[in-house]
Amino acid sequence: MLDADPLTLLSGQLDHRPELPILLDLLAEAEERAGAAVLRRWVRATGPAGRPIDHLLTRDFGAFENDLATLAQRGFIVSN
Repeated sequence: MLDADPLTLLSGQLDHRPELPILLDLLAEAEERAGAAVLRRWVRATGPAGRPIDHLLTRDFGAFENDLATLAQRGFIVSN
């Protein structure tokens, strides 16, 4: 989603990119509210605007931020 390999990310070579700290902040807040286990399931679940993982993979960070806002407003709803 950041268009970089894991070693580049871990080595700190992406520190200059604005997406990384924004995503980390957004996810930290969501993890604090919902918990890591819920986020792992939520990111792959289909919500009102589609799957959050798809928004990340297509680099549609605005849509992902909207997904997180929806999660904060209505919680993680599982339906049949």
